[in-house]
Amino acid sequence: MYDWANSAYNLVITSTIFPAYYVGITSASKSSEQSYVYFFGRRFVNTALENYTLAAVFLLVALTSPILSSIADYRRNKKIWLRWFCYIGSAACIALFFFGPDKNKDINIEYGMFTFGIAALGYWSSLVFYNSYLPDIAAPADQDRISAKGYSLGYIGSVILQIIAFVVILKPGWFGLDEADKYIGPKMSFLLTGLWWFGFAQITLRALPVSSRAERKSKKNVLANGFIELKKVWNQLRHMPALSRFLFSFFLYSSGVQTVMLVAAGFGKKEIFPDEKDEPKLLMTIIIIQLVAIIGAVLMSRLSKKIGNWWVITIAVFIWILVCVAGYNVRSQTAFYLLAALVGLVMGGIQSMSRSTYSKLLPETQDTTSFFSFYDVTEKIAIVLGIFTFGYLEELTGSMRNSIIALGVFFVAALVALLYAKSAYDKRMKEVNG
Repeated sequence: MYDWANSAYNLVITSTIFPAYYVGITSASKSSEQSYVYFFGRRFVNTALENYTLAAVFLLVALTSPILSSIADYRRNKKIWLRWFCYIGSAACIALFFFGPDKNKDINIEYGMFTFGIAALGYWSSLVFYNSYLPDIAAPADQDRISAKGYSLGYIGSVILQIIAFVVILKPGWFGLDEADKYIGPKMSFLLTGLWWFGFAQITLRALPVSSRAERKSKKNVLANGFIELKKVWNQLRHMPALSRFLFSFFLYSSGVQTVMLVAAGFGKKEIFPDEKDEPKLLMTIIIIQLVAIIGAVLMSRLSKKIGNWWVITIAVFIWILVCVAGYNVRSQTAFYLLAALVGLVMGGIQSMSRSTYSKLLPETQDTTSFFSFYDVTEKIAIVLGIFTFGYLEELTGSMRNSIIALGVFFVAALVALLYAKSAYDKRMKEVNG
């Protein structure tokens, strides 16, 4: 049920309505002009500032997640940490209701970006403690089923709220809202997201157990332990060519994959759907991506049984290269729809295949938490690199299309790294399969 509660944030605030709303209220009067905003006196391209904000949040999460993971592993009041990060994130979503032009058409960018960042911090940090509860509430034989059920409920819940938000945006009068205020619909969607997240999380927070003192694991230094564990994994990777080479390729293509997911709505709004009347088309396109991503994950899972995980990931990375080429050249709405379907096809699959492949390459150890903590930190740093590069190149060149070239470079480098890892991967698979 926490997936049901918090996935609304990921869809409404990160992927659809907020990016489109932010670009809309900060765009230049003429579509041919570059759109700038001022943040504490410094001028930024509007979408680049949004990307910098997310990059800063992910960097903070990457630096603090070892500490948070250590606290979760220590099992000391992790329910309280989960509760407060949930409350911080949902409150920030509610606070976004007050972000927008005032009567003088002035926009408090500092307030908006700070609140947007706090919402992201609450979401990603709460997941550290939420994920750590799985082995507490489910037997090993049930964990895959429970985890998949959470994912499914998260998708269903977020889409339900997204549809409600669509209706509010398109027909505000039905809810007694001022139809003359063109911003009231999106702002209400932020409010609803925060209330949805906070409200349904109460089911989780009431049901989850509180760890007893007897259950807590003894550690010398709970704050430093996470970094100590990461260092141990780093030292072990030197003697695991298959795992280290795969992890390097994962780092490269994650820089591209995660960035595309985070900037897709902003790119679509600025480059393909600049007219406010077309915003519903853009939002529906993002939902299509979510739907196709589930189909893609299933198809890639089945394909991996026939040709193996390595080939599936390699093919997916090659398709991502084609996506970048097409994204640089896409101009029409029809072409964008087709591109969105292709993105969805490989988006879900490459993420699920990456985690399962990493799991298969792990050595025989009971300390899988440390290895997956290293995996998560690698992914977060990759996101920082990807999204910061995307925003910086847009500012430098004045076009989001040029930023797509950088993502293409990440994918090409990842493809080379995967080819380099092939022999070590095959050798490791033979060892695993006996």
